[in-house]
Amino acid sequence: MGSNGSNLIKIAITMGDFNGIGPEIIIKTLRHPKILEYCIPVVYGSGKVLSYYKNVVKGDEFMFYQARSNEKLAPGKVYVVNCWQENVTITPGKVTEAGGKYALMAIDQAIADIRSGWIDGLVTAPIHKKSMQLAGFAHAGHTEYLARQLHAQDYLMMMIGQQMRMGLLSTHIPLREVSAMVTLARIKESIRILHQTLQKDFGVDRPLIAVLGLNPHAGDEGVIGDEEINTIIPGIQELRNNGLSLFGPFSSDGFFGSGQFKKFDGVLAMYHDQGLIPFKSFEFTTGVNFTAGLPVVRTSPDHGTAFDIAGQNIADPTSFREALFGAIDISRQRKKYQEDRANPLNKHQKISEEKEAES
Repeated sequence: MGSNGSNLIKIAITMGDFNGIGPEIIIKTLRHPKILEYCIPVVYGSGKVLSYYKNVVKGDEFMFYQARSNEKLAPGKVYVVNCWQENVTITPGKVTEAGGKYALMAIDQAIADIRSGWIDGLVTAPIHKKSMQLAGFAHAGHTEYLARQLHAQDYLMMMIGQQMRMGLLSTHIPLREVSAMVTLARIKESIRILHQTLQKDFGVDRPLIAVLGLNPHAGDEGVIGDEEINTIIPGIQELRNNGLSLFGPFSSDGFFGSGQFKKFDGVLAMYHDQGLIPFKSFEFTTGVNFTAGLPVVRTSPDHGTAFDIAGQNIADPTSFREALFGAIDISRQRKKYQEDRANPLNKHQKISEEKEAES
């Protein structure tokens, strides 16, 4: 159900690398008028770049309006904040310094508007690590940069889909460095963030959380590595004693192969591919990247810049559309959670109404 114009969520959409599929999937998503019943989209980048890709996708029905940061926006329109004025050379499918430079300018302007309170949620189109590196970007990716710029000390990269919600204890680091990241403090911190976001952002009052082991067979009681015995199990036990509903550590192959993951509200993986290979096997077109622990709701599609198909009008916008709706839904849920915390009677009244409806 859509919302009336007075309480529509304002979603910032950063264009990403304009040599990738970002502008194309943004246009394909936003050209459907129904989207405007659910949010006020504000694209950060360049109207000129959007116009270029509008011709590529033959999107005559796609209309957008210029906006300045912090001005009042009317519902029913797509807005663009021009983060630069100069003409740029668009070379679809190519890694260029310009692609990284202007992607970063869009991200930084969106961050400024988030800090001012003008924006409710953020969806980031894909950036390319090499283009960003050429532009002097020294961070592993969006997640780490946003966390630093928004002063989020405790954050967690998550993948959310229709069948599972996956948190990652470590993200974009070499596999040989993963074991050193699996510390007692990090285990407890990651589980706490996952637990809190399931409550605050997904409306799960008492989340059931599964924790994966690091080693094959979850260590086989210390025969294949000792991280489970020395670190993961003590972390699980300590938080269980504090009232959290935790299970594991599970061996990843059996956990996903048997479908056991369907019993849980959230799963914590120890490293990138351990979580993302099963996630994308089940949620390849519908999966969404979500950063838990940030002061603003941030999502992105679960794919990259796809340079090999950029500029050809064949990019599938499904994951980006899911990311946009995810940002809208999570932003609404977070506002509701905050309102219920401010006035607990709201929640008690809802529970009473639900019980009456059941009887």
